[in-house]
Amino acid sequence: MKLPRSIAGWTIAVFGVLALAMGAVGLLWPEAQLRMLGFEMPETRAVGDHTGTFLLASSMAAFNMGVYYLLATVTEWRVFYRFTVVFRLVTFTVFTIAVLADIAPDRFFGVAAWEGLGAVATAVGLRLDARRGVPAGGVTSSGAAGTAAVAEEGTGPADAAPADAAR
Repeated sequence: MKLPRSIAGWTIAVFGVLALAMGAVGLLWPEAQLRMLGFEMPETRAVGDHTGTFLLASSMAAFNMGVYYLLATVTEWRVFYRFTVVFRLVTFTVFTIAVLADIAPDRFFGVAAWEGLGAVATAVGLRLDARRGVPAGGVTSSGAAGTAAVAEEGTGPADAAPADAAR
């Protein structure tokens, strides 16, 4: 796998790796995941308690999200980076309200804080990258030829054929 080529890319990569890892923990060791989040672990579950099913679905979603974030990093998909800033701030808000309304345990605020800090870090990274001259869809020039890699929304040389046309 390629390393991130921008500051914002590093913030997305870190989140992607952690989402992938936490999703894997939830799939392989759900009790540890629940304890980490501050949820109680009763000896037995009542009939109709679908905590395990919900944790399985959430963990699979986190695992997949980690893959998506890492794919965005490899392709330097900056539109996705900007999109995550907005929705991670929404997630921060919803999770914070859940803790304040006693819907979630206090320890769950750590998840909210992680989302909020991650959104701010990515926003700052995007701004710093813009100041450094990182193109909106790619990276700064590299190599002796001074070519720039562009990997956003299928853009590239004007004479390039669409990816699907080759199939």
